[in-house]
Amino acid sequence: MSEKIEVENVNIPGRTERLDRTKYMAMRHALLAALPDTPPGMTVAQVQEALLPHLSETDFPERHKAGWWMKAVQLDLEAKGIIKRAPQRPVQLYRVISQRSDD
Repeated sequence: MSEKIEVENVNIPGRTERLDRTKYMAMRHALLAALPDTPPGMTVAQVQEALLPHLSETDFPERHKAGWWMKAVQLDLEAKGIIKRAPQRPVQLYRVISQRSDD
């Protein structure tokens, strides 16, 4: 049985979900590695492409469900204030807090 991590959703304050910790942490690392730390950041499509080299085949064989996991981690990190959306459309994301090696 896999270990779980509780995640938030910026769009539904107060609601949490429990997800697979290994996949969450792998995607979190990849997402934070791909995102710039200055606004306006990157579009979601650009981020999805940029994070692929940071994903292992072990955690995401053939990138299976990588888009879903990216969105889940994105919404959690937005709720925690680690990443932000630039105010213009389309949605553009950037890091507010630099990635630490112990994350």
